[in-house]
Amino acid sequence: MGNTIIEKIIGHNAGRTVSPGEIVTVNVDRVMCDDIMMPFIVSKFEEMGFSRVWDPEKVVIICDHLVPASQVDDIRAYKISTGFAEKQNIPESNLHRSDGICHQLMTEAGHVKPGHIVFGTDSHTTTYGCVGAFSTGIGYTEMAGILGTGQLWMRVPSTIKINITGKLPSNVMSKDIILKIIGDLTAAGATYKALEFTGDTVENMSVASRMTMTNMAIEAGAKCALFAPDEKTADYCEIELDDFQKDLKGDADAVYEQILNYRAEDFVPVMAIPSNVDNVKPVSQIEPVKVDQVFLGSCTNGRLEDLMAAAEILKGKKVHPFVKLIVTPASRKIYREALDNGTLEILMNAGAIITHPSCGLCCGRTGGILTDNEVVVATNNRNFLGRMGTSKVKIYLASPKTAASCALTGEITEP
Repeated sequence: MGNTIIEKIIGHNAGRTVSPGEIVTVNVDRVMCDDIMMPFIVSKFEEMGFSRVWDPEKVVIICDHLVPASQVDDIRAYKISTGFAEKQNIPESNLHRSDGICHQLMTEAGHVKPGHIVFGTDSHTTTYGCVGAFSTGIGYTEMAGILGTGQLWMRVPSTIKINITGKLPSNVMSKDIILKIIGDLTAAGATYKALEFTGDTVENMSVASRMTMTNMAIEAGAKCALFAPDEKTADYCEIELDDFQKDLKGDADAVYEQILNYRAEDFVPVMAIPSNVDNVKPVSQIEPVKVDQVFLGSCTNGRLEDLMAAAEILKGKKVHPFVKLIVTPASRKIYREALDNGTLEILMNAGAIITHPSCGLCCGRTGGILTDNEVVVATNNRNFLGRMGTSKVKIYLASPKTAASCALTGEITEP
């Protein structure tokens, strides 16, 4: 009997064949600790009696949620993050003080490779499956335990295979695909499952587009989400795939809990409407609601191709007079690339506010929060009550193309 990708990754780490439902202790390849959780991680680490991390080379600390500081207490998190890194001799290359969003940096900066087992103190750690790594979010207590031991137990997930074939319509992005899938599965439909994406549609996707889909897998409850590593993965990671990494694809006789098949041509621009991520509707079926603000950015859609897709729509035009357009690139590297190729100039000329790379408005910090009854169209991953201001803010999640179209018209608009 064959194996799924997740079974191969965990089995390789454990040195034996594993099956869904089995409890396995894994040796951790990398951990990601973000600034907002570091005070809790350090406190629990010390409470457990640890004094040294198991391997400083495998620990990555990223300040992204709370930089630049918007509240006085944010400074404490920054100081604890950098202080712990210094005390534990974390390499300078593994400490990102203000380089961008954790989930962008973990693959962009080369911390994660295909086949790795990675844990992070943020639910969207599932993102790194875009390069064929097992990655998932954990709490600060589990993270403290890993920092001291280098190990964690986990249950081997069963897998839902999602097969997508064909060519996507020009106004559809991978964000529309994953929102549609979340709507079909529901917010709990993939709880503790692995999502394995296959088919020629995803094979033709860029790594950036794949990142959008793995990033949002947690919104269906998934433990992880995985794409088979290929030459695009190797180029992005700046490596040559070894035999193990080349074999990270689902076998023909692998056992899947469920298989979902989609035709790319059937996808349309969609939105998750307030206030649940699985409340997904085609944009064409949503009433033309007045929009107060548009947010283009986050670890979901703050990459260069996302900014360029919006710029293509906004080029030579102006944002609606009563709409604020906030653009937050996912990293310094992306910021520079968008600056060098003229994308940021197009967005600025259209009336956009360009901010420093960080989590920003996605987590309700560092500028752009809204108030009662305001409407925001955002390219991030969650539209929960109170996430971007008061509990009466209405958050619509959309692709960069849809978001840019809404910024132009000042209302919900299909690209």
